[in-house]
Amino acid sequence: MRRTLAAVAAAALLLGAAAPAAPPEYPVAFIGVDEVKALLDRDAAVDLIDVRTPPEFQELHIRGARSIPLRAIAARAGEIPRTGLVVFY
Repeated sequence: MRRTLAAVAAAALLLGAAAPAAPPEYPVAFIGVDEVKALLDRDAAVDLIDVRTPPEFQELHIRGARSIPLRAIAARAGEIPRTGLVVFY
């Protein structure tokens, strides 16, 4: 019980001390599932990036999507286009 309480307290301190995220360098907008599907149905240029873990990606992903797990986004930022529509899911 003491260990659990200590772990929870440590996690709260770490999360509470975290700096807020900086605003993105590029415009960010939210797009709905129906909008993405309509774009894909029209063969529009959409770069789909699945941020789930590799096993989750393998189990079920949108055809044509790339796997870049959320934890790897910063390290693999150079692979993400800076122009065009990029959808993270």
